[in-house]
Amino acid sequence: MVTLIEPNKTYTACPFSNLVLSGDRKLTEQQFSYDSLRSLGIDLLPTRAVDVDPAKRQVRTADGGVISYDRLIMAPGIAIDWQALPGYDEQAAGSLPHAWQAGAQTTLLRDMLTSMPDGGLVVISVPEAPYRCPPGPYERASLIASYFKRTKPRAKILILDAQDSFSKKPLFLQGWSKIYGSMIEWQGASDGARVVTVDPSTRRLQTDFDTITADVANVIPPQRAGQIAARAGVADRSGWCPIDPLTFESRLQADIHVIGDAAIANAMPKSAFAANAQARLCAVQVARLLRGERPTATKLINTCYSLISPDYGISVAGVYRPTPDIWSEVEGAGGISDLDAPMTTRRLEADYARQWFANLTNQVFG
Repeated sequence: MVTLIEPNKTYTACPFSNLVLSGDRKLTEQQFSYDSLRSLGIDLLPTRAVDVDPAKRQVRTADGGVISYDRLIMAPGIAIDWQALPGYDEQAAGSLPHAWQAGAQTTLLRDMLTSMPDGGLVVISVPEAPYRCPPGPYERASLIASYFKRTKPRAKILILDAQDSFSKKPLFLQGWSKIYGSMIEWQGASDGARVVTVDPSTRRLQTDFDTITADVANVIPPQRAGQIAARAGVADRSGWCPIDPLTFESRLQADIHVIGDAAIANAMPKSAFAANAQARLCAVQVARLLRGERPTATKLINTCYSLISPDYGISVAGVYRPTPDIWSEVEGAGGISDLDAPMTTRRLEADYARQWFANLTNQVFG
């Protein structure tokens, strides 16, 4: 029997949530129901898993239920590390939204952007990796700029990055210059742009060398695996979950498999595409293990689309293979969009991104 434990009747997807910030998509268009999965024989429990007892092989739910398992597949997702950035806690997120978990935070940031006066400054703080969706902060800056170009042409966006490099950096920098001119400014770790403390009451962000006051501050804080990962004993001191590359089985707890953003999948990014690929392979491997068969070594791919504007898309692709210790990238098997590509190609990639999202959500939710 397959049991899916999900706390809500609808799931709010993070991919494409930046289009909500730009006003090009409604939050309701990001919400999907699990109801169609019942027809596949999946027992859907509308509750929340709150604890796991690996010794007893049991999951405890928020409604007081206890579910026994032979093998458990966990997708804990991410949790915000509220202790990692001085000044930033759950209360601070009410004035300095992270919007890194789609839903109420997305709406809050969107409302702040729409009410900001023309000529205002938006500051986006980017943490050191790893975090969910590596190119997400830069797509976010792009689509906020798309909204500003239409409605607040004197506004500015400043990205304070704890890193010197990021996914598709040359493509983003090129697109920003081509479409938005000087509206977006990026500063990296070598510029002293790492945010070390924040003051929610004044919207001030302190970097290694400067203090910046924002009209709207989007603080993307450091992250770790969702809280239940620690309670299940599958997260290590890094806050993330080490796994066996072949089967996604936890290296810390037998018969528990961890997929998605919470897993340490090495070269594989914490992306929706990667999580979906991991889920499919993990299901195959668990089925084989339950039948007493050996797991099979299989390559996985990841394609990550980003929108610099609603009709300007770029992408990166990679192929990954399991080794005894890690997921490693197959050299020469991936690549990024051509820097010299014409606008017709950029428009096509934006269309491909939408088609990918439609296909993904159809596969997951039916």
